Amino acid sequence: MSLMTVSEVAEFLGVKELRVERLERESLLISKDKDGEGKPLFDKTDVEKYKEFAERIGGI
Repeated sequence: MSLMTVSEVAEFLGVKELRVERLERESLLISKDKDGEGKPLFDKTDVEKYKEFAERIGGI
């Protein structure tokens, strides 16, 4: 399992970090762990699946 930080997810999805944090709060992206500062870390496969799904329904 490869983990991605909030900033990495934001860059991959083409959105701001605030949007990624909101996706996590709304349980649209589930974090798998927390970093040393308590920020969420996301599984790369989950992020890729979310992006594919979001694009299918009209955007992120």
